[in-house]
Amino acid sequence: MNSPVWQKSSYSGSSNACVEVRAIAGVIELRESDEGDVIVRTTARKLAALLQGAKAGEFDHLLTTGV
Repeated sequence: MNSPVWQKSSYSGSSNACVEVRAIAGVIELRESDEGDVIVRTTARKLAALLQGAKAGEFDHLLTTGV
């Protein structure tokens, strides 16, 4: 992916409550669709590590019931 166009997950459907992502010049950018002026920039390697950690449950302790 190397596009200035923001992409969101197909799981989001028509909802605007989602995370969008794009890649530009080797940098991955993420934002919430309803907070478009706040952009987080990272590398593909760091994003992959975050996603692997999330899949492995490393951050589950941060979740509260009822969320």
